[in-house]
Amino acid sequence: MIDIKFLRENPDVVKENIRRKFQDEKLPLVDEVIALDAESRKAKQEADDLRAHRNKISKEIGTLMAQGKRDEAEAKKAEVAASAKRLVELEEQEKELEEKVTKIMMVIPNIIDPTVPIGKDDTENVEITRYGEPIVPDFEVPYHTEIMDKFNGIDLDSAGRVAGNGFYYLMGDIARLHSAVISYARDFMINRGFTYCVPPFMIRSNVVTGVMRFAEMDAMMYKIEGEDLYLIGTSEHSMIGKFIDTIIPETELPKTLTSYSPCFRKEKGAHGLEERGVYRIHQFEKQEMIVVCKPEESAMWFDKLWQNTVDLFRSMDIPVRTIECCSGDLADLKVKSYDVEAWSPRQKKYFEVGSCSNLGDAQARRLKIRVNGENGKYFAHTLNNTVVAPPRMLIAFLENNLQADGSVKIPEVLQPYMGGMTEIR
Repeated sequence: MIDIKFLRENPDVVKENIRRKFQDEKLPLVDEVIALDAESRKAKQEADDLRAHRNKISKEIGTLMAQGKRDEAEAKKAEVAASAKRLVELEEQEKELEEKVTKIMMVIPNIIDPTVPIGKDDTENVEITRYGEPIVPDFEVPYHTEIMDKFNGIDLDSAGRVAGNGFYYLMGDIARLHSAVISYARDFMINRGFTYCVPPFMIRSNVVTGVMRFAEMDAMMYKIEGEDLYLIGTSEHSMIGKFIDTIIPETELPKTLTSYSPCFRKEKGAHGLEERGVYRIHQFEKQEMIVVCKPEESAMWFDKLWQNTVDLFRSMDIPVRTIECCSGDLADLKVKSYDVEAWSPRQKKYFEVGSCSNLGDAQARRLKIRVNGENGKYFAHTLNNTVVAPPRMLIAFLENNLQADGSVKIPEVLQPYMGGMTEIR
């Protein structure tokens, strides 16, 4: 959510930003919210004037009563009573108008960074850099569930009977590999100076609407029946929510946290063979990173965050590339976003394994996360990035570390987490 003052003073900038995101249907909202804001401020000013007048009259009543001028005092009391009704009307009007303004402001997209490429959808996203050599081996790479099944590492049929489609049992060495990747990612981020955290796996609706759009929430998240609670779709939501309604001393910034959590998503279903198996699922585990920082430091932290993911994947011998999301593919709260994609030898193409986002002060403004600085209070900037999200990441791992004899090589960095194993057979 952008600053209403900024919108009020720069309506053309906001409209141009909407056009750059190819959301022309939202253009009328700018003028609408300006008109509502003007009406709201007018009502507030009248209410403030009435309150000031009431306070002045109240003092006069006290003086008149002390002087024994009861008739004059009673006349003043009648004047206060008459204004009280109007004040109630104005306060109700203020509340109604503020709610309307907030509702519209939550729909108007955040101002994107000037460096974001202009494009309508993800087909116009831009490749930035490749890391590692994408290799296609001279032997056939099986589908990822076939690789897992060879090691008795997956049971989709039983999971289907227990929970339905989109769930899985990981077994044996594959399950151990899954846990090893999570543990390694945890230590990797701790070694880079991040504080480890296990957050709540459920969040209230006010946190949900603070970190994402309602439409996204409804499409992604599972609601707990009869409770104001949602299962998290990603731990960044509860991690950013940790700072809701807080004022952080500037000296404590940046806040750099890395978190483990299970994640739950509705997911609309797989599209084609390569999105079946454990690619698009309702439940998975994830290591995440978030940063709360000064506005002037958010661009620097953005580059650090996505580089962490690149470095982690490269340490496990997985080629990756970074993709910048174009304006039309950028979620409305985001200022700038990179996807990290891993190489698939089977598909002979890259696929998404993580996403890094700079949200400016949009989340902080919604959640009231402020910083107490030398020159007063201001809204913090928030960023998030995926460290690693198995089991999807396991697809890239298994395909890139598969050997001609069907075994899977365990990179050196993972061997301590696998009991010293150098390969899975």
